[in-house]
Amino acid sequence: MSDYANYTVGWICAIRTEYVAAQAFLDENFGTPEFIPPGDNNHYTLGRIGKHNVVIAVLPDGGYGLSSAAAVIKDVIRSFPNLRIGLMVGVGGGAPSRKNDIRLGDIVVSSPRDGHGGVFQYDFGKVMEIADTEDGTSVQRFQETGFLAPPPVFLRTAVNGLGARYELQGHQIEEAIGNVLQKNRRLNRKYKRPQASSDRLYRSDAIHPSSEDDEEHCIKSCGNDASKLVVRPERDEDEDDPAIHYGLIASANCLMKNATVRDQIAAKKGVLCFEMEAAGLVNQFPCLVIRGICDYSDSHKNKEWQGYASMTAAAYAKDLLNEIAPSRVEAETRILEIPGILSSIEKTTSEINASVQIMGASLGNLTTKQHQAAIKAWLSPSDCSTNYNKAIRQRHKGTGSWLLESDNFDKWKTDRNSFLWLHGIMGCGKTILSSTVIESLSSCRPLVYFYFDITDGDKQTFDKMIRSLLYQLYYQSSQAPPPQLEELFHSCEDGNIQPTSLLLSQTFLGMIEKTEDIWIVLDALDECNQEERVELLSWMKGIRAVSERKNVHLLVTSRSDKNDIESGIRKLAHADYALEIQSSLTTRDISAYIRWRVREDDGLERWRAYPDIQDEMEAELQRKSDGMFRWVACQLDAISSCLDLRQLRRTLRSLPKTLDETYARILHGIPEDYKKSAIKILQFLTYSRRHLWIEEVIDVVAVDLDESPHFDPKYRIPNQNEILCYCSSLVTTANVYTGRTQLQLAHASVKEYLMSNRLDDKIAPNFQIFHANASISKICLTYILHLDLPEPMNFDEDSSIQFLKAFPLASYSAMYWMEFATGVEAADQDLQGLLEKLFYDKRFYQFCYNLYKPEPQPYRNPMAVEQISKLYYASACGLRGMVGSLISAGSHLNAFGEFDDPAIFAASICGHCDIVEILLANGADVNKQDGYFGSPLHAASRFGYVRIVKLLLANGANINAQGGISSTALEAASSANHVEVVELLLENGADIHDQGGYFYSALAAASRYGHDDVVKLLLKNGADVDQGYPLERAASHGHKKVVETLLENGDDVSIQGKGYGGALRAASSCGHANIVELLLKRGADANAESVWGNALEAASTHGHHESVELLVANGANIDQSGALHAASSCGHERIVETLIHQGADVNAQFGVHGSALQAASSCGYDKVAKILLINGADVNAQNSMPRASQNALAAAVSRGHEKVVELLLKNGADISQSECHDRLIQIASSRGHLKVVEILLANGSSRVTPKNE
Repeated sequence: MSDYANYTVGWICAIRTEYVAAQAFLDENFGTPEFIPPGDNNHYTLGRIGKHNVVIAVLPDGGYGLSSAAAVIKDVIRSFPNLRIGLMVGVGGGAPSRKNDIRLGDIVVSSPRDGHGGVFQYDFGKVMEIADTEDGTSVQRFQETGFLAPPPVFLRTAVNGLGARYELQGHQIEEAIGNVLQKNRRLNRKYKRPQASSDRLYRSDAIHPSSEDDEEHCIKSCGNDASKLVVRPERDEDEDDPAIHYGLIASANCLMKNATVRDQIAAKKGVLCFEMEAAGLVNQFPCLVIRGICDYSDSHKNKEWQGYASMTAAAYAKDLLNEIAPSRVEAETRILEIPGILSSIEKTTSEINASVQIMGASLGNLTTKQHQAAIKAWLSPSDCSTNYNKAIRQRHKGTGSWLLESDNFDKWKTDRNSFLWLHGIMGCGKTILSSTVIESLSSCRPLVYFYFDITDGDKQTFDKMIRSLLYQLYYQSSQAPPPQLEELFHSCEDGNIQPTSLLLSQTFLGMIEKTEDIWIVLDALDECNQEERVELLSWMKGIRAVSERKNVHLLVTSRSDKNDIESGIRKLAHADYALEIQSSLTTRDISAYIRWRVREDDGLERWRAYPDIQDEMEAELQRKSDGMFRWVACQLDAISSCLDLRQLRRTLRSLPKTLDETYARILHGIPEDYKKSAIKILQFLTYSRRHLWIEEVIDVVAVDLDESPHFDPKYRIPNQNEILCYCSSLVTTANVYTGRTQLQLAHASVKEYLMSNRLDDKIAPNFQIFHANASISKICLTYILHLDLPEPMNFDEDSSIQFLKAFPLASYSAMYWMEFATGVEAADQDLQGLLEKLFYDKRFYQFCYNLYKPEPQPYRNPMAVEQISKLYYASACGLRGMVGSLISAGSHLNAFGEFDDPAIFAASICGHCDIVEILLANGADVNKQDGYFGSPLHAASRFGYVRIVKLLLANGANINAQGGISSTALEAASSANHVEVVELLLENGADIHDQGGYFYSALAAASRYGHDDVVKLLLKNGADVDQGYPLERAASHGHKKVVETLLENGDDVSIQGKGYGGALRAASSCGHANIVELLLKRGADANAESVWGNALEAASTHGHHESVELLVANGANIDQSGALHAASSCGHERIVETLIHQGADVNAQFGVHGSALQAASSCGYDKVAKILLINGADVNAQNSMPRASQNALAAAVSRGHEKVVELLLKNGADISQSECHDRLIQIASSRGHLKVVEILLANGSSRVTPKNE
């Protein structure tokens, strides 16, 4: 039937498989049209289904995506003007969840849901800047803004009617497919239903190895390992199979291959499947989208179901058309008559193309921001700007000028490789001086600083210091990110494991080596944890050593009375580098501060009319200050409460001599009605690992364990600023950059005093660690147990944020209660009662677990919170008493919790040896397997828990059991650099030759991450130096020491390797010139070929000039490798010049691009093309490769590279030889390169009418 006006239904396919399936279900096939209008590039099949005449169109081969779909539909509706409706029929990737049991071969039909018209374009939107709710940091997120039109009403009605018929009678889709295959037996092999065993849904955390790209490798490497698969019951006989699902389809310009992102979008939007074309159609083309599920939108390859899924979608589409009366279709408006439809499609096509580029740039920027955020999340750096801002706010104007004007400071600032140590007594103003120095250096970059802070648990360790300094240096170098930190990040599984402090320290020193000048300020070294000071001083020694080669300015402060710090620093530098903050130096600053407070402070306003009394106050305070700013501040607070002269003078006469006396008086002077609340506040601020927000502290005060109810929001203080009234002088507020207010101890000396043994006997018990921990944990648990939680808990993101705003202490309580309860639960009956209430009401413990998961597991299943067992959670929290109680009450020891892990996994992952012991004593399965880690032994080995490893082995753990990502416990320990665990496992019989896991061997895992000590230990114990390609892995990640160790132990430099084609090509590809040089010296063949190419080609492709020079100098054959083509096609000008200088043949033919000039022209690198032309490249050289552009000009024209076209024409490109003369203009015109058309016309080619005119 050739009359185009007879066709009312348009059926669009994206790929050939879908096109075949569509044709197979035609009741009558009329073949292809006899005439295609000019400008229509589509391929059509005409036919009939029931009483409907259908035109089937297919996208160009390789033309996936939204813009290709929009371009096809534009021609369809022009060539078939009577079309009324459309169907987009084919395959898609499923998004299975607990709610939606989607399986391969199932059908998804687009239906409007939650404000979306059935198709949701998830890559169309804008980048939003959002403040994080916890720490206030600004992060960028992608917010989708594409809302696409729903299917026509009558199509949706037909879907509903067909669904009702299916529900009553069942569908016959399987039978219909069988009939089609019976008629077309040649389709059986590709289109019949595959074996059910091949329908494998992998866990979201079971990621297919990126180096193994094909389906065969997926089956081999991922296979049917139950630990990686989601177990699903077989469908019953009364269930539809394939099943039909109705809902939202997600569409984008890229293929969804990330299971984690899949699950996030599916959970947030209710998406059922993902595809790549529908969003290009539905706004212009009134259609329904039907998708057969051929994979699960993850990294695992499975094309086996593509044919059958195409068949199920086509079968459903045919049933749907048979449900619709032709008269109903005829009643619809012709698509061509929809106002502005053609211009809208053309606009949309260009907008899609433009938005791909714009969004690519935006998402590129977002990706950069996200990567920075990933680095930040991984390092988890302490934010010391809060300390800086607080000190600057407290500083009186002019304070510290004596230091900035001193010879010592001037010498430190101007000398190369300088060091300065400021030291003095407690409270003399060292932190104020540090901040003054930092402020004075604001124009110096890079400037990094850290405040050790005894009042903040996040700022007391060397590890926290080095993380903060690393991130500051990284962030200030964001325009050219330091490779050392990037390499460490990637070596730590892209942030999924944590590096040791030693690795962080080495990385920082390496980054300094690449920096000309750097300024480092460290405040209050004496507030670093005692056990970490040796490491801190050793690091400072390393910094001083680097200073001999670079220009490092290091300034530190500490107290003078800390012998370990003082003696350590004096070994680093001679006396000229030390400056003691004596009272004689700070007298002027203290006098100015006292004068300012006496005359300007609102609390002393009553004395402004009495200057002689003001003079008296100033003189007395100055005389007794002894250089202590902190002492002065406390006494000014005290005298501000004096209402008359007698009281004022009594107070001045009896001023305490020390800070201890001062604090004792303040505590004693707290009104009795305030004392209980003051103690709670001081307990939290003294023992909490982080500062608390003021709204959190207000709820702490609102909890009263002696009243009923224990908590109600109505008991909060009305004015949050009055929280200071409970214990003024001991606490202070700090307004951080987020706009939120923190409550903090006023000074480090307050915490030191409260934790000392110098307190009054009446108040001292409240601040002993046992009593304080019990009190804090009971307040946290009481708060949680008084929350009005829904049943079941079904918070979405928005309602969760609102809930946490309404109950600000909830997040803190959920995160920290177990930290305070562990160790005190057994001795406190009230606490035991609260724990029983928590664990015997799943709403509460699931709420806590949802907010904070105690196990340090990098990959978590967001759907598993509802399945968490109480024994699992208690074991993860390290609660001995509760674990024992739950076991006695009958909790199943091997009951699964999150990740299908029983309690012994939780205890092993979290390092609770005593819990592991209890569980084993009560019959826990020591060899239980989970999906991610393997066995408890794997988990303990992975995290380096030596005691737990010993305990598990003593209780029969299979030391060579395989499972999980690391396959063996030995590989797990080796990959994480736990030398002691590796030794222990080897001593107990671990098979060093076991293969499996991600790296195939323990040696390969250790080599990949650069753990030289582990590598040496494994080799010493007989590890096969070639197993798992350790040399290639070490070389590709730049671990020179490991490469040297492997070579010294006999590793063969010529082994081909796995992902790169050998160690030399790996190092060359990744730009590790020092390793390239080492390998060449050890005999590596510069011309060795692999299936991936050779080293010179790899270095040239990736732009590593130093490696190119090394390889050429060591005999690499330039022309054999195709290096010039590789460098030219990638735009590496300097490498192109080097290769030409070394004798590369500029006219050599290589690969699909032909000559190097054609390669550069095809990719648009005009500067490279110019270099090649200057050096004799033949501008008219012809390419003999089939299906390739004939020459450089044709390549540049076809891709619209205007500058290259102009350059080639200027240098003699012969238009008369170019692809049948004026065919060039037709090519440029058909592809929309109008500027290129103008250039060609201006250079003498005859006028040819473009195809679309």
